[in-house]
Amino acid sequence: MTEYSQDDSIRFLIAEEEKKYEINLDERLIKFSVDIIKMLQTLPYKKELDVFRNQLSRSATSIGANFQEAQAATYKEFISKLRISLREANETKYWLRIVKELDLINKDKLHNLIDEVEQLSKILGAIVSRAAKKLNTK
Repeated sequence: MTEYSQDDSIRFLIAEEEKKYEINLDERLIKFSVDIIKMLQTLPYKKELDVFRNQLSRSATSIGANFQEAQAATYKEFISKLRISLREANETKYWLRIVKELDLINKDKLHNLIDEVEQLSKILGAIVSRAAKKLNTK
């Protein structure tokens, strides 16, 4: 179950086996974007890899950008923006998996990035699902 409230930024409580973990999703999304950009800086400079730099930097940073935009939106727009964030997270995972298959980056670093984007997708999916249910019950 995911609950949220607004203060300086949205904080989420993730309940897992009767424990609650507070996370600052905004900060986590910024860190993820920075980690992706740092990883992209380690890619070899070959023309055929430009597409990965472009697509990964766009999709990874778009997750957080749409999340930020959702904070100043109507409830319906909030859900729409978070759905975009979720789609961008899925696209990011796709590009990371290709980079992993090309064996261009340290596999542990890529594993951590793929794991993080999968977790972010689950969090965003849970928020979207709960918000959509709440909207439909109004």
